[in-house]
Amino acid sequence: MIEKWLAAEWSSIALVGLSSLVCYAAILLYTRIVGLRSFSKLSAADFAMTIAVGSLFASTISAPSPTLVLGIVAIGCLYAMQWGVAVARRQSKMFGKALDNQPLLLMRGPVFLDDNLKQANVTREDVYGKLRAANVFSYDQILAVVFETTGDISVIHSSDDAAKLDPDFFHDVIGAEHLSEPIR
Repeated sequence: MIEKWLAAEWSSIALVGLSSLVCYAAILLYTRIVGLRSFSKLSAADFAMTIAVGSLFASTISAPSPTLVLGIVAIGCLYAMQWGVAVARRQSKMFGKALDNQPLLLMRGPVFLDDNLKQANVTREDVYGKLRAANVFSYDQILAVVFETTGDISVIHSSDDAAKLDPDFFHDVIGAEHLSEPIR
């Protein structure tokens, strides 16, 4: 039984190698044509694109179905859809709002916004990890913490007591109205 798991014919190995090379080259070509936005993490559609391309790449090179040609065509269709979604988002704010999540304020200065944490399904421990990764060493440094549309957490901090947040950076952030309130 273990022999079936460990064994492979040289012809199969060669086909996997060739499929990997051709499929990888196709991904590089598609990315060159459509642009690096294809693998950004700016929206939910971008995230879905990355997962779908990876899945198709893996299944195309390691299994007889889909065939190499069908796999390359399917990946090309994903790139075309990604390009179409990017154009539609750029041309229509309504389309973008319907497709994308909205960023959410998790902390205003040193104050946790517990209702927003709950809405984002994020724990204080998750935020503490991001604070450590951002080299924040005191609550006094924190200006804001935002749960971004991609699921990333942005930490805006400064050791300058006079630092202020520009409202333009927060115009689409849910809970940004809390930024103008005095911290208790």
